[in-house]
Amino acid sequence: MVDVTSDVVERAWSALETVTDPEIPVITLRELGILRDVQETDAGLQVIITPSYSGCPAMGQIEDDVRSALEQAGIPAQVVTRLAPAWTTDWLSDEAKVKLRAYGIAPPQQTRPDVSVLKFMRRPPANEPVACPQCGSTHTLVSSQFGSTACKALYKCLDCLEPFDYFKPY
Repeated sequence: MVDVTSDVVERAWSALETVTDPEIPVITLRELGILRDVQETDAGLQVIITPSYSGCPAMGQIEDDVRSALEQAGIPAQVVTRLAPAWTTDWLSDEAKVKLRAYGIAPPQQTRPDVSVLKFMRRPPANEPVACPQCGSTHTLVSSQFGSTACKALYKCLDCLEPFDYFKPY
């Protein structure tokens, strides 16, 4: 007997594999950790997404992109936004961190186990400098706690003098 449920779920994951973040188009929603789950329920297929922070202005676009990818694959599904557990940069895949660096955004450092994801971190710990994604130098400084989006800080490399975004760890 063929397991129809797993086939539909697998097809949905496959359809969603290339859906990228609208603000950082070089990484997929799955690599970013926003695409949390695809599950079969009594009401039909559900795709669970979690915003990178509550109030993220890209969530409407993300939901539309997920729905569109599934519709193009002929898969009816409901897109559900879940706020708990809260998204953390620890959900970023290693591949996403490599892609962020190549795109010119310094990837977040691993959140220390003693730091609550709900605590706002003003700057990275002194023993964990942020490396420039352009030249690799750790001779960098914070220009602004908010970069191109609220989830990033603006840094400047003091060696190559290039500004860059740093994806805040939280």
